Amino acid sequence: MRSMRLNTALLPVMLLAATVAAAQSQSPVLGEQTVRVSAHVWAIMGYPNIGIVIGSRGALVVDTGLGPRNGATVARVVSRLAPHAKLYLTTTHFHPEHASGDAGFPAGTTLIRNTVQQQELEAQGEAIIAAFAAKNDLQRELLSDVKLRKPDITFDSEYRLDLGGGVRARLLWFGGAHTRGDELVFVEPDRTLISGDVVQNRVVPRISTEGSTPSSWIAVLDKVQPLGALHVLPDHSDVGDGTLVAKERAFIVDLETRALDMKRQGVGVADAGERLTADFKTRYPEWQIASVSGFVQSIYAE
Repeated sequence: MRSMRLNTALLPVMLLAATVAAAQSQSPVLGEQTVRVSAHVWAIMGYPNIGIVIGSRGALVVDTGLGPRNGATVARVVSRLAPHAKLYLTTTHFHPEHASGDAGFPAGTTLIRNTVQQQELEAQGEAIIAAFAAKNDLQRELLSDVKLRKPDITFDSEYRLDLGGGVRARLLWFGGAHTRGDELVFVEPDRTLISGDVVQNRVVPRISTEGSTPSSWIAVLDKVQPLGALHVLPDHSDVGDGTLVAKERAFIVDLETRALDMKRQGVGVADAGERLTADFKTRYPEWQIASVSGFVQSIYAE
């Protein structure tokens, strides 16, 4: 019991360290090449994947890249894809590779964000930007003098954006998963889900913020499933189809069930993480599994 109290007390520090560590193996500089995800959705695949939704009157960008330099790269790409479109920007969550590049977008860009995410950004944004900047000289340069502006529009659970020509984007907040303020974007009529870190393509989930739990993540996925997505663009993995939602849920439920069984048997959290990592590498050979220990810690702590 004493060790569990210690883990809970250290949770904010551990979560921040895990978030920074997850960024270490990926290049933080975005390129300008795009792939077409669906009829009205393009993506710049990188760190992170950037979603671009284009209608006849407007274009919505989902996430900014790390710092204003990357934001400006994204803006140049959009200007080529839709040179006369009204530009909108939203972010899937408050981490720097997703939300720190808004200053790179042109004046007049309308920034939209859900209320919970904005609260997280105001409370933790400066600290996590400093942690990312301390990683190396390139990230320090990309994040130098970042000034995060207030959104033009905030919403509680849903904001509907009509981009013209029958293209509509539903900006959705269903609750906490990877972070408390996770935002998803569902594009109609494509039935394309831009899923942030909530739905990945065979990547172990990771809770990065106090207030999110494995149970709340499952509850979010239960709200995502009825959207009936045909295409899914995650933030940090390959494009996939709508089955990724059910696969993500099944993985979390399986891991939660097995971890709770070990907890009832008195198995320590560290031992459970090691055992389940070995088990899940066998059970899910197509998944990118280095370790499930972080998520097991979240299960034990809930």
